[in-house]
Formats: sequence, C-alpha cells, structure tokens
Amino acid sequence: MTVELICVGTELLLGNIVNTNAAWMAEQCAALGLSCYYQTVVGDNGERLAGILKTGLERSDILILSGGLGPTQDDLTKETAAQVCGRKLVEDARSLSRIEAYFRERGLKMTDNNRKQALVPEGAVVVDNDNGTAPGIILEKDGKRIVLLPGPPNELIPMFEKSIAPYLLSLDPNGPAVIYSRTVKICGLGESGVEALITDLEALQNPTVAPYAKTGEVHLRVTARAEDEKAARKLVKPVVKELERRFGRAVYTTKNDVTLEDAVVRLLKKNDLTAATVESCTAGLLAGRLVNVPGVSDVFKTGLITYSNKAKRRLAGVKKETLEKYGAVSPQTAQEMAVGGAKAAGADVAVSITGIAGPDGGSEEKPVGLVYMACFVCGNVWVEEFRFKGSRAKIRESSVAAALTLMRRCILEVFD
Repeated sequence: MTVELICVGTELLLGNIVNTNAAWMAEQCAALGLSCYYQTVVGDNGERLAGILKTGLERSDILILSGGLGPTQDDLTKETAAQVCGRKLVEDARSLSRIEAYFRERGLKMTDNNRKQALVPEGAVVVDNDNGTAPGIILEKDGKRIVLLPGPPNELIPMFEKSIAPYLLSLDPNGPAVIYSRTVKICGLGESGVEALITDLEALQNPTVAPYAKTGEVHLRVTARAEDEKAARKLVKPVVKELERRFGRAVYTTKNDVTLEDAVVRLLKKNDLTAATVESCTAGLLAGRLVNVPGVSDVFKTGLITYSNKAKRRLAGVKKETLEKYGAVSPQTAQEMAVGGAKAAGADVAVSITGIAGPDGGSEEKPVGLVYMACFVCGNVWVEEFRFKGSRAKIRESSVAAALTLMRRCILEVFD
C-alpha cells in the first residue's frame, strides 16, 4: 500500500519550527513496509488543505496528517477532513471526559474552546491521546484511509507506536503481520564508508537493511516482516551477526534504545573506571551528554569548563608556556587539559576538547572547525585532530560525538 504524509501548520512553512514529524513518520512507514511517494507541508488554510486531501485520496491508499487538531480557530485539520469526506462533526463523550480529566488532574481550568477537541467526524474511529488533549482520528472514504494525529512529537510518537502502527499492519491484504527491527549502531566510521561495506545486504528484501546517518554515527536498521515476532527475530538475527562481523569494534550496540553515551558509561562501569571531562569550545555539552545516562553518578566525577586560557591553567593545570608557544587550540594544550583534568578530578579517564567553533576566530593556519581532543586512560594518552564543517552549533555537536567515540575507543584499547 502507498502512504502520503501531510504536515499541517503555518509555523512549518515559515521555518519557525523544524518539521521532525515528517522524517520520523516516513521512517516508521518504511519499517512497516508502506511505500511513501509524497510528502506535503501546508499552512493553516482550509481551502488549500482540502485540495491536498482530495489529491492525496486520488493517488494514495493512506493519508497521515499531523497537526491542526488543537483548540484554536486556525486548527482546521479535523474540520477540513470531515468536509472532504462528507461527514458532520459530533461530540465524542469519551474524548470530552478524557479532556476534562486532563485539566482537572493538573489543577487547570478548562476553557470552552477545548471542547472543540472532542468533536470528531461522524463514524470515525477515535484514538486516545495519553499525553495531551487532542485525540487521534481514523476516517475511511471509498476504501481509502485518513489518519489524523496531533502535532506535538511527545503526543504523536507514542500514539503512532501504540495505536496507529498496529492499525496500519492490520490493513495488509496478505493478512496481519509483525514488523521487528534491530538497529546496529556504528561510531567512528562515515556513512559512505559504511555503505560501501553493505551494498550486498541492502539488496535484501526480507529482512531489509537501511542506513541512517547521525551526527558522528551511522545506524543500520535491520527490519523483518513475518507472521509473528519469533519468526521475524529469526530473520533479523543472522543479518545483525553479519554486520557485527563486518564492522567489529565500531559497533557499539545492537539494541534500539542504547545511545553512544549509554555505551560509554556501561564501559566505564564494566571496567570500574571513573571519568572527567575538560571542555573549551563545547563548554559542557560533552558532560551534558554523559549525565543523560541514569546511574552515571557512579562513574562521572566532574566536568570542567575551561573556556578561557586562565581557566585552562587554573582548573586543568595547562602550562603558561604551552599556551604561549602553541596556543589554546593545539594538540599540546589538549593533551595537558586531559592529563591535568584527570589529576584534578582524581579520575581514571579524562577527555578534553579545544577548538574553534566559529563563525569568527579562525585563520589560515587554524581555520574554523579545527578541533583537538585528547583522552587520558590510566596513564595512557591519545591526541586526535578533527576538522569539522558547518555552523557553530554543528561543529560543537560533532565535537561531542567524536569525543564520546574517542573515549570509547581508548578505553577498549586499554581494557579489551
């Protein structure tokens, strides 16, 4: 079957917010075996939305819309879908009761316009929203389906995973099926290098292997479709094993819910190590990634932000002569930051980052994006040079991902 994604909201067209819903839903639909040929973004305009719905119903089996289900006058998705399908809106007692309970449990006053969210097209299937007020809605018209989802990702994602994905699977003309995925996560290798090693596997039909580039990582999603989960797992397992064989240590996990920082913290715990960070251009972003992990307090001692030369000297013990001779952005300074940070914190492992994030401050010799990192592990020190591209935010984000990868690699070199 074919699916079409329609994201509603003038704020998307103006660039006020990033349309993450489209990317996420497209990925989910692909995993469900649905072909997505069209994606559209439309503002809060009933006439234009109606035209897109009519066109979509002519060329696609399923339309999935996000946004425009709120209580305000410019939230027109539900009203427009009802109009296109020739349905009138009726109040859904269950939805109204849940909306009233949502406000009551939070000690908030429910305004009259919130009752609007309990109106649904006659004959529609109503999908409970466990994380907000606007329910989801499923409409059928001439054998086609229209699925309406709330816009906020913290509402859309759990609703899709809990209710919409099983519904879409139930529509398979070949009978109900189960989709099972595992993600092989790789760090330290670029997307092109990874893809060059999996071209044969990308040709597989069931399971499928799909690469996704992340900042500093490449994820390979292995997805199988079968009559039950046991059979799907059996299809996925040998492909995951083959990917582990091909990429070796670069694979930091094959579990969907494990992040790179999770893997680093688990490695620290496994080897009974403590850690510290010493950051200049990233100014605490690396420490922030690590403390995302529950239980990190068992291994993480401190995070030093040494943005100025004075701070590098005072907090991390970088020598004045080093800064004067080589500069703050240099392999020598990065090394002294890591060694000094480990000593100051009494940590077994310390990672340092110093660089030029831009947009100003670069030179021909030391351009924007030049970053040096060092990793100290129980007396051993590694220093790496990186040249990142992009905005200031992108350079800092890339630096953090590279630092986590460096940290993991150096620990493995000493203890594995």
